[in-house]
Amino acid sequence: MTQELLPAFTKGFVLCAGLIIAIGAQNMFVLRQGLKREHVLPIVLFCALADATLIVTGVCGLGGVLALVPGLTLLLSLGGAAFLCWYGISALRRAAKPSALVVGHQAGMTLGVALAGTAAFTFLNPHVYIDTVMLMGAVGASLPPPERPLFVAGAVLASLVWFSSLGFGARFLALLFARPMAWRVLDIAIGVLMLALAASLVHGAVAV
Repeated sequence: MTQELLPAFTKGFVLCAGLIIAIGAQNMFVLRQGLKREHVLPIVLFCALADATLIVTGVCGLGGVLALVPGLTLLLSLGGAAFLCWYGISALRRAAKPSALVVGHQAGMTLGVALAGTAAFTFLNPHVYIDTVMLMGAVGASLPPPERPLFVAGAVLASLVWFSSLGFGARFLALLFARPMAWRVLDIAIGVLMLALAASLVHGAVAV
């Protein structure tokens, strides 16, 4: 029985890993918080729990419901674009102020603010619903009922491993980011990426 169910676990792990291991707004936020060593564990757990909730929702069949509500996708796209613009501009402003680039001299985020930012990057991104609720939900729902929990477990493990690696692994780059110039480059990259993602969301929403 275990041998029959193992492929479902592996399928969930590989599919989830392939979807989330990419340069995106959420990953960049987790990376930056990892470099700052600020609320890393709660952020990692939040990301993994959010993925788990969305994947379970999709496997339970709500992915098809979201596909029938195009207006929701438009609202998510515009809301996500607005948030990404704000964060991108904030990153570029940080890059313009060398005195604010040294981690030890920065006023840290409170846990509430950090989790609110994580939630925004997670739930204001319409692609997360396409990837987890619709795509993974469709694959998981197509499996026989006994295999679905294993599929979800594999996907959730992939999410937890990835965000843990991103958040806690960032500390190995601490020496590099002890220099203000490294933070400047990172914030410029984050700012440009966020604005580009915002533009792509608006373009995709208008095109549809």
